Amino acid sequence: MLGDLQHYWSGAFLAANALIGLNLVGALLLGMLIGYERSYNGRAAGMRLYGLVCMASAALTVFVGQVAFWYGGTAGHLSPDPTRVVQGVVTGIGFLGAGVIMKDGLSISGLTTAASIWAASAVGILLGVGFYPAALLMAMLCMLSMSAMHRLEAQLPSRATLEVCVKFGAVGPPTFDELAEKAEAHGYLVLRNSLRITFSNSMPEWRFCVVARDRARATSPVLLAQEMAASEGVASFSIMPVRN
Repeated sequence: MLGDLQHYWSGAFLAANALIGLNLVGALLLGMLIGYERSYNGRAAGMRLYGLVCMASAALTVFVGQVAFWYGGTAGHLSPDPTRVVQGVVTGIGFLGAGVIMKDGLSISGLTTAASIWAASAVGILLGVGFYPAALLMAMLCMLSMSAMHRLEAQLPSRATLEVCVKFGAVGPPTFDELAEKAEAHGYLVLRNSLRITFSNSMPEWRFCVVARDRARATSPVLLAQEMAASEGVASFSIMPVRN
């Protein structure tokens, strides 16, 4: 028994532990680097989560390369399959990523966070198998895609989508063609297949989506809300941007 314990304090075994420790520290720092962008923008998943994901992924892959030192070097000849370890890591991170995706009406949030958590685990795997420059590059690319790319995406031409919910009073709702013409006058196209009509408390409620033909020229949601508030027959309404 005491002889077996000596293996755990041999020079080679301590050197292997030091290598694993350095990988874990590096993975923690790179994961926190990726998570800082999410933390800065007030997301629930921040630096701690990303650091833990990246470090755990590195731990589960780096130890596979140290088979000779398993159980103090007394385990005999083993042939672990690193690809199965990676498969298990990716599957586990998939469950974690699904937990941060939220759906509110037609808006879906958390997709970027889920994808970046998955990317953080890949950074940890790269560190675990010894691809240090590639891991550092991937961490920097993740930071770039979540920060600078967001600004670039906002500058490129695109179509903004709004979800509109209107509750009509005693006057009643207009015809759908009239609604489409009013939306067209403000630079929006009504998505006819998104129309949902409900009736509650003796008041009809219409919920539909509109797409700005040109985001720069379409009426802003603030001005659109002011006009709807002054419209006759509109009892209440809500305008929300559709995010996905």
